[in-house]
Amino acid sequence: MNIGIFDSGLGGLLVTQAITKALPEYDYIYLGDTKRVPYGNHSQETVYEFTRQAVEWLFAQDCALVVLACNTASAEALRRIQQEYLPATFPNRRVLGVIIPTVEAVRSTTVGVLATRSTVASDAYGKELRTRNSNTEIKQVAAPLLVPLVENDGRPWARPILQSYLQQLGEVESLILGCTHYSAYKDIIREMLPKTTVLCQDELVPQSLALYLERHPEIAKTLGRNGNRRYCLTEVTDWTGKFLDIEVPFEKITL
Repeated sequence: MNIGIFDSGLGGLLVTQAITKALPEYDYIYLGDTKRVPYGNHSQETVYEFTRQAVEWLFAQDCALVVLACNTASAEALRRIQQEYLPATFPNRRVLGVIIPTVEAVRSTTVGVLATRSTVASDAYGKELRTRNSNTEIKQVAAPLLVPLVENDGRPWARPILQSYLQQLGEVESLILGCTHYSAYKDIIREMLPKTTVLCQDELVPQSLALYLERHPEIAKTLGRNGNRRYCLTEVTDWTGKFLDIEVPFEKITL
């Protein structure tokens, strides 16, 4: 069986690249819903429906485990999928998110969160951070321009836009990049915030997944270990993925 990795677009390829490098022996299927990106501007019910469709498709491709690399999906749909959808339809499959592994890496009490509108509105990071330390000061800023900027190779115009968002955060000890797309600009953000610990999911999720598989051998033993890879998108264009310097063969699918 496979490990599925889902994102609303192409940003999850950064997490996928990191996971497959850290755990190369497993078989993977990446699914990016590029036809409907970004998810952060949709309602919670729409995000749930889109995410459920993606998970269902990945399960049909023989995935035993699905990682929601999309923060919006993790914030708006994961709990419902775990508590309602899986028990009723796929009780032996697992779906994991990226919010808890990210929060677990926080080591300070003044934390900034840069994320999509939907993720900020859900307060998913705030809830998890306060659960661990009620004294944590949390500053959250929605950055709706960053996903289309990343998806359209907008790096030359990133600095002034990032500067505007980062100024809204003020001074924070740690900054969570609460969208997998944002990892594409982590080097710029770290340069702009040299005294801040910037937490990126492409650096955190692979280790978290490895630990999960160690703790759950009943899942790990079902996984294929042939190093197979599939990269599937709901829309493929001539420029798809080239801006990330990730050259992989994309397969168009329909949800």
